[in-house]
Amino acid sequence: MVGIGIVGIGFMGMIHYLGAGRVPGAKVVAISTRDAKKRAGDWTSIQGNFGPRGEQMDLTGVKAYEKFEDLIADPNVTLVDLCVPNADHAPLAIAALKAGKDVLVEKPIALSLEDAEAMVKTAKETGRKLMVAHVLPFFGEFAYAADVIKSGKYGKVLAANFYRVISKPDWSAGIADAEKSGGPAIDLHIHDTHFIGWLFGKPARVSSRGVVEQGVVVHLQTNYEYDEPDAPVVSCTSGAISQSGRPFAHGYEIFLEKATLKFEYANLGRDHVAYPLTVILPDGKTETPALEGGDAITAFANEIGVAVKNVSGGDHNTMLDGALAQLALKLSKAEIESVKTGKPVAVV
Repeated sequence: MVGIGIVGIGFMGMIHYLGAGRVPGAKVVAISTRDAKKRAGDWTSIQGNFGPRGEQMDLTGVKAYEKFEDLIADPNVTLVDLCVPNADHAPLAIAALKAGKDVLVEKPIALSLEDAEAMVKTAKETGRKLMVAHVLPFFGEFAYAADVIKSGKYGKVLAANFYRVISKPDWSAGIADAEKSGGPAIDLHIHDTHFIGWLFGKPARVSSRGVVEQGVVVHLQTNYEYDEPDAPVVSCTSGAISQSGRPFAHGYEIFLEKATLKFEYANLGRDHVAYPLTVILPDGKTETPALEGGDAITAFANEIGVAVKNVSGGDHNTMLDGALAQLALKLSKAEIESVKTGKPVAVV
């Protein structure tokens, strides 16, 4: 049994708690939060831009620590799950690794490339696992697209465009504060840079244009430029400039030799699928693939399940590896630079 200790009981900490409860071979044995009400199980103040609102939780059998240091000293905690503000990722992950714990840290890996490198280096030095919780590949529509691309089922990719736009977040002070989150170009857009890096590898350069508010890139459009002659044309639009009536939308259009994949999900007064995952074939016919069912927690449960298998000695899945998360951060940083300079930026 892998004992999980969750650090930070905000919206994402609650989602991880609910997801972990569905993972065989794992159990949340401890939480850490400075909030006394949350340590007592009162999570009613928690809300986010998807999934359930917080409620009164039964924490019977779960140790509730005020101090992070006490949680990482708990011998029953095998895997430390960090759901804290982005600025705290590096110091807490490094401390947990040095305490002999394996670590799953929410995306992004860190806010600086130097911190990300220090985290990966500490994991190597301590012999512990550092995993970064990039959940997008675990959503059915994105998992399907990845399987199609990697298998070559419909031939090679000719071009792909990804899309992720939200309204300005007002439900979490940490996310709304660019100093703590890195702003939308990191905290939000890194979902896309991780997925693009996983599918297509490191581009030679990025070329971005965007919207800058008070020195923070809040919206951008990027072309990922690969030098290989047969490389696909890849682009992405991402940001936090939508009106509050449409708080979240994401999707893609992927053009392959023998099919086009199209998907969009959005909020518009209510959750809805604006364009269900559709495979458009050369003869004009369309198919709607059957996907794994589940609610908003399913993808997070699958993600945590992979982390648990990695920790317990199962087949190692590289999707959560720190190196891929480092590339995602490097791409986001390069895009911010490109927006601010108005020039393409090499990815080194």
